[in-house]
Amino acid sequence: MRIQAFKTAPPAPTSSAPPSAPAPAEGGRRSRRRGTTLEDALLRAAWEELSAVGYSKLTMEGVAVRAGTSKAVLYRRWPNRAQLALAAYRHRAPSVADQIPDTGDLRDDVMAVLRHLRRSSEEMSPDTLHGLLAELRTMPPDLMEVLPGVMMTILRRAAERGEVDLGKVTPRIAALPGDLLRHQFLITGRSVSDDFLSEIVDEIFLPLVGAAPRGGLDATRRPADE
Repeated sequence: MRIQAFKTAPPAPTSSAPPSAPAPAEGGRRSRRRGTTLEDALLRAAWEELSAVGYSKLTMEGVAVRAGTSKAVLYRRWPNRAQLALAAYRHRAPSVADQIPDTGDLRDDVMAVLRHLRRSSEEMSPDTLHGLLAELRTMPPDLMEVLPGVMMTILRRAAERGEVDLGKVTPRIAALPGDLLRHQFLITGRSVSDDFLSEIVDEIFLPLVGAAPRGGLDATRRPADE
């Protein structure tokens, strides 16, 4: 009987090539974020990190990791975490300066501004607000001067309608409604009612700028003894 011998197949050659690289993005190249696309991504990552860890534990490194970038990319745009946090907040809650109220009535305009600030304040935790105020000295002065400019625009329009005397208005008075609202939020950490906003406008602000509240006290408020 004839026996046919079979040889064992030689082992496959071992490749020394490195592991394959990730598949390229569509178009043959990996995509790279630039311009507003990159900045939007950075600010979203900063807000997510701020919401996750709080202001006291916010770091540029943590934001960079979340955004999938380097700290250098962040520092080229924002020199410290305070300015980054404020930018992220404004990116999420657009400024009232983007669309200044113009109802044709001073009281309604100021109430609209305060309601906008109230909604915006509800987006920011007391921890973040305290942290930003503690680092206020590290920020350019113009970053915190948006509201007085908005109020002066509203007051100039009111003066043209004969509602106020601009000679009685100082920058401190123009900033006062927003300052009082921020102080209340900072102290209590809670949202405020329309009655509180009406008190700021009718009992403090309008008399200071020489404008009488419409019909005296706001019609929605009752005297304390009723």
